[in-house]
Amino acid sequence: MPTYVAFLRAINLGATRKFPKAAIVRACEDAGFTDVETYINSGNVRVTTRLRSVAKVEAALEKAFAAEAGFEVPTVALTRKELRDIAADAVELGGGHTGHYYVSLLKRAPSAATVGRLESAGGADERAIVRGRGAHLLLGQDYHTSRLGNAAVEKHLGVATNRNLNVIRTLAEKWGT
Repeated sequence: MPTYVAFLRAINLGATRKFPKAAIVRACEDAGFTDVETYINSGNVRVTTRLRSVAKVEAALEKAFAAEAGFEVPTVALTRKELRDIAADAVELGGGHTGHYYVSLLKRAPSAATVGRLESAGGADERAIVRGRGAHLLLGQDYHTSRLGNAAVEKHLGVATNRNLNVIRTLAEKWGT
């Protein structure tokens, strides 16, 4: 059975969107997913399922999460290969970069036209490079004043959730094989 790594968007950010790891695991198992494991409390979960489509996995998880949490939880699911590829792209793209490095994981692969708009939206010491379903954000020293946060990615490319490079690398090593 295939294994997927799912990234939940906008949970545990405020008082009204709490979704603890135990509840995430319960929702996944109640929906029929197996081999469920979470990593830190920011919405990273590995699941195994008979489903063979990323879109079907995302839909099933979103339905289960909404039922458990009581609010919608947009979810981006990647195959293990996609996660490995995004982590490998980061090694290639980030060589020598000394600022903050984030990856916005995209629900759908974007068109070339929308990619061009995002890649031209950065400031002087920041840039976005999109490869597949990963928007690599190479930023300066202050993430909070950057013009290339996850909001900019979503404006141009649709639903996305953002993780720092350390989380991407760790999960690729832990769950990408």
